[in-house]
Amino acid sequence: MKENVGLVLEGGGMRGVYTAGALECFLEHNVYFPYVIGVSAGASYGASYMSQQAGRNKKVSLDYVTDPRYMSWRNFRQTGQFFGMDFIYNQIPNNMVPFDYEAFYGNKAEFKIGTTDVQSGESVFYGKEDYKDELLKALEASSSLPFLAPVVEFKGRKLLDGGISDPIPLKLAQKDGYTKNVVILTRNFGYRKSKSRFAFFVKRKYPQFTGLQQALQVRYKLYNETLEYVEQEEKNGNIFVIRPQEKLIVGRMERDQQKLENLYMQGYRDAKTALKRMKEQAFI
Repeated sequence: MKENVGLVLEGGGMRGVYTAGALECFLEHNVYFPYVIGVSAGASYGASYMSQQAGRNKKVSLDYVTDPRYMSWRNFRQTGQFFGMDFIYNQIPNNMVPFDYEAFYGNKAEFKIGTTDVQSGESVFYGKEDYKDELLKALEASSSLPFLAPVVEFKGRKLLDGGISDPIPLKLAQKDGYTKNVVILTRNFGYRKSKSRFAFFVKRKYPQFTGLQQALQVRYKLYNETLEYVEQEEKNGNIFVIRPQEKLIVGRMERDQQKLENLYMQGYRDAKTALKRMKEQAFI
């Protein structure tokens, strides 16, 4: 473990299975970091990496992805949630695929979770001292997508998906003192986000949350600017980026188990291939 190197995890819904594969490779090769920060799916997969539960991310994602309680339009019609948030952030970790809370909290590394305050539109990050024993609630807030999940009330704030306001929280990792970082992305090199065509629906769905409206309106600009910063920092040698080397065929709400299995293995292989260069460049 390099004391000055952090790990930054992008979100991306089911595309985050790529991150799960990369993190599994890290666990197998005893690659750890003193500081981990993530948003949305990146944070959720990062939690099992922090508890060092090999195989858990794969089991949760691939074994349950076809279960309508995990995600389905049936869920959406019945509850207004495409992803079954109680199923994912309560039933699975507490009953079906137990999360090792003792190992997580026993891990001395910091673990920060990013969310978006829907009233201000600003990013809000929570560390271990902030969420304490409410880890799962913070993860739920970080992964609650607009339109597809309800607003989560947590620590006196109303929150949604962390990827809206800070999709790749590299700058915060640097601000927190980690001058070198490993960054796991869920998009291929050269990808850029297009402007959303659903601004009208945002105002109609969330008329009271002007901060969220603004954040969603400029999200594509923020994401593209963040990617440009990431690519520049990569050129400068300040970060090591692991990103999909093959073109993605998996969507944010993908349910095809074979496609997800392939993406998971893609993340695993890309991380394994990167290990030698990471060591040579003093990132591990």
